[in-house]
Amino acid sequence: LVFAGLIKLGLWQWARAVEKEQRLARIETLTHYQPLSVSQALAMNESGENINDLPVSVNGAFDDVHVFLLDNQVNKRSLGYRVLQLVLTPEGLVLVNLGWIEGSINREQLPSFTPVEGTHRVNGHIRIVDKGIQLAEQNYHDSGWPKRIQQIELVKISQLFGQKLLPFAVYLDKKEVIGFEKNWQPVVMPPEKHRGYAFQWFSLAATWLVLMVSASWVVIRKKNNNKKEGYESGAVE
Repeated sequence: LVFAGLIKLGLWQWARAVEKEQRLARIETLTHYQPLSVSQALAMNESGENINDLPVSVNGAFDDVHVFLLDNQVNKRSLGYRVLQLVLTPEGLVLVNLGWIEGSINREQLPSFTPVEGTHRVNGHIRIVDKGIQLAEQNYHDSGWPKRIQQIELVKISQLFGQKLLPFAVYLDKKEVIGFEKNWQPVVMPPEKHRGYAFQWFSLAATWLVLMVSASWVVIRKKNNNKKEGYESGAVE
């Protein structure tokens, strides 16, 4: 069971490496695409197509009052936040990631920054929001604005405003002038690291198998020796 479990973990890490390679190759291909409109992206999503990482052009009015700060975002060993603002488009509200800002050592003190105001057309990339590990439920009604959040929850943000958000977030293109430091990477852990972990799991599986075979051999030899000694003592009597 232990051997099978270690092999399974190794295969899982190997599959993750392949998945990351495929995504990176897809992102490289998408850099040559013209940005989609929001309506085109929605139509593709409704038809079941994969819209993650697709380039998109957003034209709308930025809400400079209701700003979200995504917590625990590290940049060059400094802890900070990603600034998220709602943009009202003809297709509905969409959450836009404007970039990273540095935080304070004092966790009670939120950073000072100037939100984006007015109507703008910006280019970015679609990000389907993955639900991460959440230690405690977020309460969106217990503080003012800007509001610190631990992860992006489009459904709860929709409920907060009584208006459904578009089913994805938009990360601004690094060439955009507006916003803050755009240091995000679509793939945080590279495929090589996943393969390294896979090698470790496979190595542990091989080591465990060798140990178990060796231990079994010792036990079998001991049993055989005991039987042999029993036979010899019986023959002498």
